[in-house]
Amino acid sequence: MAPNDLHAHLLQIISQRALTSLFQPILDLQQGRVAGYEALIRGPSDSPLHSPLALFKAATHFDQMIALEEACFEINIAAFVAQRLPGRLFLNISPSSLLHPAFSTAAILGRFERVGLERALVVLEITEGSPTLDFEALVAVVGQLNSAGVEVAMDDLGEGFSSLRLWSELKPAYVKVDKHFISGIHQDPHKAQFVRSIQHIADTYGARIVAEGVEACSELSIVREMGIRYVQGYLIGKPAAIPGRQPLPEAEACMASSVVPVYPAGGAFLTGRARAEKLLVAAPFVDVATPSEEALDLFLQHPELHAVAVLDQKVPVGILHRHSMLNRFVQVYSRELFGKKPCRKIMEPDPLVVDKSTYIHDLSELVVRKGRQAFTDGFVITDQGDYLGMGSGFDLMRELTEMQILAARYANPLTSLPGNVPIQEHTERLLHGGASFVVAYCDLDQFKPYNDIYGFRRGDEIIRLVARLLTEEANADLDFVGHIGGDDFMVMFQSPDWEARCQRVVARFDVERLPFFSADHAEAGGYQSEDRRGSIEFHRLVSLSIGAVAIDPTNYHQQQEVASAATEAKKQAKRIVGSCLFLDQRRQPFVRRTPVKACATEEE
Repeated sequence: MAPNDLHAHLLQIISQRALTSLFQPILDLQQGRVAGYEALIRGPSDSPLHSPLALFKAATHFDQMIALEEACFEINIAAFVAQRLPGRLFLNISPSSLLHPAFSTAAILGRFERVGLERALVVLEITEGSPTLDFEALVAVVGQLNSAGVEVAMDDLGEGFSSLRLWSELKPAYVKVDKHFISGIHQDPHKAQFVRSIQHIADTYGARIVAEGVEACSELSIVREMGIRYVQGYLIGKPAAIPGRQPLPEAEACMASSVVPVYPAGGAFLTGRARAEKLLVAAPFVDVATPSEEALDLFLQHPELHAVAVLDQKVPVGILHRHSMLNRFVQVYSRELFGKKPCRKIMEPDPLVVDKSTYIHDLSELVVRKGRQAFTDGFVITDQGDYLGMGSGFDLMRELTEMQILAARYANPLTSLPGNVPIQEHTERLLHGGASFVVAYCDLDQFKPYNDIYGFRRGDEIIRLVARLLTEEANADLDFVGHIGGDDFMVMFQSPDWEARCQRVVARFDVERLPFFSADHAEAGGYQSEDRRGSIEFHRLVSLSIGAVAIDPTNYHQQQEVASAATEAKKQAKRIVGSCLFLDQRRQPFVRRTPVKACATEEE
C-alpha cells in the first residue's frame, strides 16, 4: 500500500473505531483464579494494519499516536464492561500519551464514568517510550492517578533502557517482567537469578510482580516457588475477543501438582562474579614530579606497602616497587644521586592497571599474561581511569582459592553438576514441599584398582560417563542430578518411572564402559593388581551400584535423614556383584510399580 493510501487507511480505522479488543487473562497463583485481563488491540483482519506492531508503527510515522491510543482506550474499556469480565482491567498506555492533555486524570476518569467502569478496577500499564522521558512530569501524573484511586503498572521490565529508573521513580503497584526472562527460566540459571532479584526488589518496594510469557508448566512451577503471585501467558490463556474466565486445564493441572520444580543447574556462576574492587587496598600514591626521596620515605613509613602508584593528574602511569626502591637507596651517596630526581625517572612505566569492575577470573588471566612481576608487585585499581588503590598478588591468589572452594560446593568442577550445597538445598525443598520422591545414591565399584592400572585421567573419564548417563536418563523438569564428589552421585527422582530410568543407566553403563578397558581386560572381565596389603588380587571391571530409597514426607523430615537412608541403601547395593539397582523397601512409603531387576549377591 502506498504511503498516502496507508495514511488514509489509518485515519479511517481510527475515526470509524475499526478496532477489535482482545483480552488475555492474568492468573493469581495464590487464589488459583483469574485476577484480571490485559486489554490488547487488533486492526481489521483484512488490513495491512491488522497486527499491533504494524498499527502502532504507522501511527508513529504519521503522527497519530494520541488519536490511536484514545481509540484503543475507549474501545477496550467499553468491551471490558460489556462482557462483565471479572477482576481488574490492565490498559496499555505510552508515557507520551499519559503526559498529553487528552489523557489528563480528569479525562481518564470521565471515560470510566461514561461506560460505568469502577476506577479501582483499572491498572494503567505504562510502556517505555523515548529515551528522553520527562521523569518529573510522569511522576506527577502517576501521583495524581494514584490519588484518584487508579493503580499503575510498569510493563516489560528488563526490555528497555530505563526500566529500573522508571520503577524507582514511579513506584508502581504492579511490575510486569518481560517474557524474555520467563521463557526457559527452568533451564537458565541467569534468568532465574534475575527474576529472583526482581522479586526481592518488589518485596522492598511493596510492588506485585506479574510474570509474562509463561508457556510451560516448568516455567510456572519455578516462578510460583519464587513467590511470584501473578502470571500471564499462553499456558494460562491466549488473547481472545471473548476470553475464558478460568485458567486453561493445563495451568490448573500444574497448580494442583505437588511436584517441586528443579532449579536450573549453574548456581556456581554466582560465586564467580567477584570483581577487582574486592581486592582494593587504599594506598598512598606519588605524582610523576614527586622527588624520589619522598617516595622512599613513604615505604619507610608504611612497611606494609609492596608498591606505590605514580600518577599524572589522577591517572596511573607507573609504579614503584618496594624492593627496587630499597635496593636503589642502600648504596653509598644514593640519596644524593637519586633523591631529588622526579619519580618518573625511576618508576616502572608499564604497570598492570585494571578497573574496579574487572572480574576476578579475568584479572587473574591479566596477571598471568603480565608475568611474575605483576604477581609479586601487584597491580593498580582504578575507577573509570582514576586511581583508587592497589591490589596484591597474594590477595588475588587467596580470593581465587576461596572462590574455587565455594564453587566446588555448588558445582563439581569435573562434571559441572550441582555439588553438595545444591543437593542439600533441593532435598530440603522437596521435604518442605511435601513431595514424595526417590533418592538414588550412585557409586562406582572396583574404581581404585582401575585408577591404579589406567591412571586418574582415565578414571575421570568414567566419572564423566556416569554423569552423562544420569543426566540423559533423568527428566530435567522433575529429577535433580547432583555430584557429591569423587565417584559418588545422588539423584532425586520425581519421575514416576524412576526405576526404569535407573535400570537404563545400569544397562547403558555396562555397555559404554567397555571402551575404557583394554581388549584382554574386557574379555577376561577384569585384571590383576596389588591390593592395599601388596597381595596380587583379581579385580572385576568397574561397575555401577545404585542404592535407592523411596522418601515420603511423613517418614522423613530432615535432609540428614534422607542422606543417611541413601547412604545405607548404597552400602547394600555395593554388596551386589556387578552393576545393579537396590531398592531399600523397609519403610514402604511408595507403591511399587515394577519389581527391581534381580541381581546376584556376593557369594554367601
